[in-house]
Amino acid sequence: MSGRLVLVRHGQSHGNVARRLDTRPPGAELTDLGREQARGFAGTLAEPPGMIAHSIATRAVQTASEIHGAIRSTPDGPHAFEGLHEVQVGELEDRADEAAHDEFNAIYRRWHEGELSVALPGGENGHQVLERYVPVLDQLRMRYLDDDAWSGDIVVVSHGAAIRLVSAVLAGVEAGFAIDHHLTNAEAVILAPVTDGRWSCVQWGSLTPPFGPEASVTTAGDSAGSSADPMG
Repeated sequence: MSGRLVLVRHGQSHGNVARRLDTRPPGAELTDLGREQARGFAGTLAEPPGMIAHSIATRAVQTASEIHGAIRSTPDGPHAFEGLHEVQVGELEDRADEAAHDEFNAIYRRWHEGELSVALPGGENGHQVLERYVPVLDQLRMRYLDDDAWSGDIVVVSHGAAIRLVSAVLAGVEAGFAIDHHLTNAEAVILAPVTDGRWSCVQWGSLTPPFGPEASVTTAGDSAGSSADPMG
């Protein structure tokens, strides 16, 4: 096998600035800063990726486009995949109040603690997120990463809450770590394929293994208890 999945959160969107639970595609566009963040992420890549994939949400499409434009050496343009969009929050959509953030965070925490059947009001449960998202990663693995002739990482532009849940489940990352360590805009989790279809998490934001309670907390917002960016 050669190559890894680099699951990168989109750049800052207007929904992020407004602190809105903006999860339903197509959603808000990137801010000017968000475009800069996407280009900045491209500059951190040691080598051009073999492919850039992205969700169907506008902010992911635009982030992927900025990354592609900054690299200029990927074989073709970014590819859209259904299933990679953010956790769908249902009745909490477009809300920016603390009560909505707290309700999302409480249910999201329960998913990480194993209660995947609990649903957001009018939205998805954890099983549904995994059932639409993981097959896309399996497809990318089987078609590209498991091919001995393939080289290069696959950059997947997606969304913070979905990335954290999927990565924790696939790579066995400790629940408390995944809950506490949000992803800022244009920050990534890197998954490497290992034997028997399993994955190893080799990087989470700026951190590398081991991923445990002793790692410094990088929760979004001003403090560990802040819900300034619950989707990060």
